[in-house]
Amino acid sequence: WVTNPQLSQYRFLHFATHGFADPNNPELSGIVLSLVDKQGKPANKGYLRLGDIFNLNFAADLIVLSACETGLGKDVNGEGLVGLTRGLMYAGAERVAVSLWQVDDAGTAELMQEFYTEMLKQGKSPTVALRAAQLKLWENSSLQNPYYWSAFTLQGEWR
Repeated sequence: WVTNPQLSQYRFLHFATHGFADPNNPELSGIVLSLVDKQGKPANKGYLRLGDIFNLNFAADLIVLSACETGLGKDVNGEGLVGLTRGLMYAGAERVAVSLWQVDDAGTAELMQEFYTEMLKQGKSPTVALRAAQLKLWENSSLQNPYYWSAFTLQGEWR
């Protein structure tokens, strides 16, 4: 489904799955999809690799990868950082939200709920919504530690 052209009609795409960045061979970076088919047998293509992402048409306002270390990549001379963020922006995404280190599942779930509430219910831009969500978690005594909310960053259109 992720390679289906119909996916390009959506404004927001959220991948709540495992991601992996290979800093030595960025073309091997990707996100994990289903590793089994509809019958429960091993899937042939359970991964969406960076090379596949470059060939997609994701004309979304925002793509969120709420997995660990999805914002990492390889710094290539003359090219900059090559990784999932660059692939998704090349595929057409206006903005990409990614994490810079290992994230906590419960903290990430709470952050994402607040992020979407701020953006979709309060009408805030993605950058303002992410900051507001992070501040809300910071004010929560059980999630105050930056480990729970500060790994996520937004790349792309900043307005």
